[in-house]
Amino acid sequence: MPTLTRPNDDEYLSYYGKYISLVPDGDVVAMLAQQLDDTESLLASIGEEGSMHRYAEGKWSVKEVVSHVSDTERIFAYRALRFARADATPLPGYDENAYAPMAGADARPLDALVAELRAVRRATVATLQGFPPEAAQRRGSANGAQMSVRALAWTIAGHELHHRNVLRERYLK
Repeated sequence: MPTLTRPNDDEYLSYYGKYISLVPDGDVVAMLAQQLDDTESLLASIGEEGSMHRYAEGKWSVKEVVSHVSDTERIFAYRALRFARADATPLPGYDENAYAPMAGADARPLDALVAELRAVRRATVATLQGFPPEAAQRRGSANGAQMSVRALAWTIAGHELHHRNVLRERYLK
């Protein structure tokens, strides 16, 4: 697949713009392959002892944030696969706040959650690299809205950057 250029505003719900805007211009698939190193370094600095930290009551722990990033990436990569294959079946949304407690992240070692995130990312990159060039522009419906394959790739990258920023700004104060 050629470089997935930045999507146009009409390729995604405006909500996702907050993620897409965080991603610098360039080859988003290459960025996806590399950006996880920075997140892993940040999580290593937090360590197992700090991974249960919540910056406020009712907020996710660091471990739950990592699990959420993995879950969301899996779901968005699955959407990209379906849309790339021209599957016109509308896909449902998902409620991340319902997923978080069901994941059991706080009972798992941080290293295991990071290894899972790494595996999910490798699968995402391999999936995106395997799409034919024309797949980038294909769209499908998820959560009642149209989204392109390339917008999903950029959203995945921006979603990780968003949560890395949240970890730095709210958890490491």
